[in-house]
Parts: sequence; structure tokens; C-alpha cells
Amino acid sequence: MKNFGTLSLLLFALLFVTAGMSSCDTSNDNISPENVITLTDLEEINLQFMREEEKLARDVYLYFYDKYELNIFNNIAASEQKHMDAVGTIMEKYGVEDPASNESGVFTNTTLQQLYDDLIAQGDASLVAALKVGATIEDVDIRDLDDAISGTTKTDLIDMYEMLECGSRNHMRAFTQQLKSRNETYTPQFITQAQYDEVINGLHEHCGK
Repeated sequence: MKNFGTLSLLLFALLFVTAGMSSCDTSNDNISPENVITLTDLEEINLQFMREEEKLARDVYLYFYDKYELNIFNNIAASEQKHMDAVGTIMEKYGVEDPASNESGVFTNTTLQQLYDDLIAQGDASLVAALKVGATIEDVDIRDLDDAISGTTKTDLIDMYEMLECGSRNHMRAFTQQLKSRNETYTPQFITQAQYDEVINGLHEHCGK
């Protein structure tokens, strides 16, 4: 009986250790590096930049709406807020730090801060100048979104950037139409003339899902 009891205890101990090892293996599988999706440094930088660039567009348009009370600025500012939110959702998904300030006209990125200041100064001159600033913002936005798309292979980022670029094309058409109604034109500075002509000659697009 004594030998039988000792053998039973040894078998129980062996089963306990085996079960423990099996449990540890399962846990390691759950945190396996290949199951964790991370961004490259370039993808993070582009997300943070686009988050603030969409904020720049929103802040500029709200400023000009207050100054000139033309509905196009208020309407497109609302669209830019949605663009900001779309970038913010992706940033939250990947745990990317949000650089966007809650204060209007304030930017973490010094290049965007200088651009904001310059565009506000230009648009202060007249309503036509402000409309040209609007076209300029969409011009640079399309260029930067193209660069961001080229800098990633992740489908969720590409889909989001393409949705934003679709919106920018619509906005550029709207600003160009406003200028045309005032016998004014815009010359592209950041995308090619061929790209610009293709946008302007295109129809209004339905963007996103």
C-alpha cells in the first residue's frame, strides 16, 4: 500500500507539471511577435503629419468663415474635421501619439505652424486671396497624401488616405468654381498641371463608405 501511494503522488505531480507547461505555451502563442502589427517610423510620422495638416485646413477655413462669412469655408471646415477624426482613429488603433493641439491655429509641427501663419496672412488680403489659399491647401494636401500612400503597404492606411484625397479633390473643385465665378483662376504649386486639370475636369466624387 505504501508503494502504491508513493507512485500515485509521483503521477499526480507529473501531470501537474505537464499541465503547467502546456498553459505557458498557450500564453506565449498569444503574444507571439508575428501576431502584433506595428507601424514603421515613416508610417507614424506620416500619420502625425496628416493629422495636423487636416487640422491646419480646418483652422484656416474656420478663420476665413469668421472673416468673410462665405459658406464654402464653413462647409469644408466640417469635412476637414471628419478627416482629422479619420486619421485620429487610425492613430488610436496603432497607439500613435497625437500631436494635434486643441487650440486653433497652434501646431506641434513647425513647418505646418509657419504654413498656417503664412496662409492666414495671404488670405487676410481679400476674399479672392482666401479662396486661392483654399485651393493651395488642397493642392499641397493631395501631394502629401500621395506621398503618404507611397510610404505604406497597410491597406487600412491606404484606404483612409485615399478617402482623404478624394475629399481634397472635391474641395479643390469647389474652390476653383468659386474663383471662376469671380473671373479668377488658380495655378497649381504642388501637384502637376496635368494632375490639376484632371481633378478640375472630373465630376464630384462620393468619398468613403
